[in-house]
Amino acid sequence: MEKPVGSTASAAASSSSFASLRAYGRALVETPRRLRRRVGSVTTTYEEMSRVRARSGSDMARALRWPDLVGLGLGGMVGAGVFVTTGRAAHQNAGPAIVVSYAIAGLCALLSAFCYTEFAVDMPVAGGAFSYLRVTFGEFAAFLTGANLIMEYVFSNAAVSRSFTAYLGTVIGVDTAARWRITVSGLPKGFNQIDLLAVAVVLIITVCICYSTKESSILNLVLTSVHLAFILFIIVMGFWRGDSKNFTHPAHPEENPGGFLPYGVSGVFNGAAVVYLSYIGYDAVSTMAEEVKNPTRDIPIGVSGSVVLVTVLYCLMAASMAMLLPYDAIDIEAPFSAAFRGSDGWGWASNVIGVGAVFGILTSLLVSMLGQARYLCVIGRSSVVPAWLARVHPSTSTPVNASVFLGVFTAAIALFTELDVLLNLVSIATLFVFYMVANAVIYRRYVTAGSTNPWPTISFLLCFSFASLSFTLVWNLAPPGRTRALLLGACAVSAIAILQAFQLLVPQARKPEFWGVPMMPWIPSISIFLNLFLLGSLGWPSYVRFGSFSVLAILVYVFYSVHASFDAEEKGDLHKAGDSQSHPEENNDGSLRV
Repeated sequence: MEKPVGSTASAAASSSSFASLRAYGRALVETPRRLRRRVGSVTTTYEEMSRVRARSGSDMARALRWPDLVGLGLGGMVGAGVFVTTGRAAHQNAGPAIVVSYAIAGLCALLSAFCYTEFAVDMPVAGGAFSYLRVTFGEFAAFLTGANLIMEYVFSNAAVSRSFTAYLGTVIGVDTAARWRITVSGLPKGFNQIDLLAVAVVLIITVCICYSTKESSILNLVLTSVHLAFILFIIVMGFWRGDSKNFTHPAHPEENPGGFLPYGVSGVFNGAAVVYLSYIGYDAVSTMAEEVKNPTRDIPIGVSGSVVLVTVLYCLMAASMAMLLPYDAIDIEAPFSAAFRGSDGWGWASNVIGVGAVFGILTSLLVSMLGQARYLCVIGRSSVVPAWLARVHPSTSTPVNASVFLGVFTAAIALFTELDVLLNLVSIATLFVFYMVANAVIYRRYVTAGSTNPWPTISFLLCFSFASLSFTLVWNLAPPGRTRALLLGACAVSAIAILQAFQLLVPQARKPEFWGVPMMPWIPSISIFLNLFLLGSLGWPSYVRFGSFSVLAILVYVFYSVHASFDAEEKGDLHKAGDSQSHPEENNDGSLRV
């Protein structure tokens, strides 16, 4: 006899770990068992694209094509970062070779983009790195990286919105601190200036991304086109008014070394670590995969194409900057604006560049807020955060709940937190996720659950990461000299030997049906090395932030998320841990048959 609907709902509620204090207490007692069951539980491609996606209710509208993705990639990457990092990297690290630094950083970004593209084509869902890690390394690894990435997005977007106020004030000649921000004497320094304009910008963009993804993409294309016009103005003016002798002659040769490589090869790589932050943003494009009309064609063009275009633009901007001024005369804080401000009759160009930066900030904020909402939406589908965050509105076909929640959260932080405080909290989680995705794409190619021994691949990933980390530590900590060079050489030879041995001895267990990273496992391995190398360039405040939020995320997982996902598994909403049975719609390797 079939149970009444009401009794079924009542039984489901009573079985919940959060139905009462007594139920929660019993759940806490069972925490060790539940952790053993859920921490390493993986889903399949079919699971992510069917039952998990269905938890959002309505589907997201498939309205995007590759021009939209290229526009979103350009908008997400070409923000205020290039206007800030170029001066610091050229003046303190690379000199005129800042052009080469941007090329190296662009190569690193492209390799990571390849790894994202393989996953996004094979599994076109909105979860980005969270979904990729969940089908590879399990629930806990995905939750930990996803939680840090969400916080990174929120802090970064709050910082960008406050920089919008500062740039706009500079363009129109207004003292931002005195005229547009309200100082509250009772609050501690760094948190005592209320910025209502930053809050307004965040809330307006939140409304836009809730309304429609396609219309948000069109708005991004318009803003990005205007921004690119300003960038082309900078490039043209730099080559027109610049002097090629500035590539080799410093302004003060008696104080600073000359030549194209004044700080040597190490300075070029250190400069690449600094300017790499200007490329962060392309990962948000992968979160749009669920809304792409033809994922197998549009995603590779959109993700990789945007990274290549941005690399070309950045190298041209760096070259124009190096021609305008000798590297030791470049302003660290505002290199492009200051270059024209000191030129007779060209002060107006400084304001033009400021207007371009304002448009860049808006596009960067728009794309980042689109990405963060889709990350949280898919995290909600997995039941490790409240499921209402996963809901897709039936009228707009957008994740409205996640967009509004993160929009309000971002606005609250942007309201009172100073830019300097926020900038110390960004970057590390993004690089860490890039590192994890590169590991995941190798693991997924060489390991098939239930039929392949995972330990050769796990051993390779651990050994290669150790060799890469050793190289990074020697590079950053060892004093210059022959011993340092020998140690670096030993680490490099070890890493290459480990990689070559793995390629020869371990066969691939699966090959992508539509698009895959070429030269496997070399390209993702180089991405692993480069991301670890760039992580080594970050200061200790970044690691303190990462450690603090990781501890907080672990506590949330232990006291809430593992119990919520366990309940969902018991109700049949989630894939049971250890159930490796293939679905009819899947191939034997776990990829979705289309």
